[in-house]
Amino acid sequence: MQTKNPIFDDIAGVMTGAAGIMAGASEEVRTALRARTDKLIADMDLVGREEFDLVKEMAGKALLENQALREEITALKLTMQKTKKIRTRKTGGVK
Repeated sequence: MQTKNPIFDDIAGVMTGAAGIMAGASEEVRTALRARTDKLIADMDLVGREEFDLVKEMAGKALLENQALREEITALKLTMQKTKKIRTRKTGGVK
């Protein structure tokens, strides 16, 4: 035969209440930690992923444009050198 012991019921009630309080405190700590971390990251002035990808794409385009301009400059220099040689031959070495 089993009897109800009010002491055990009280202990079980206290334990259940403590577990609820711990779960709530745990969530509160997690929320506070996240807020603190978000503030720290915001204060560090870090770049977001989208902005980083955009700048990376822009840098890639600029690099390609730079290479194309270098090639164009090289071609223009060669054309100028050929033009100077032709003029020099036509004028007999007099500029």
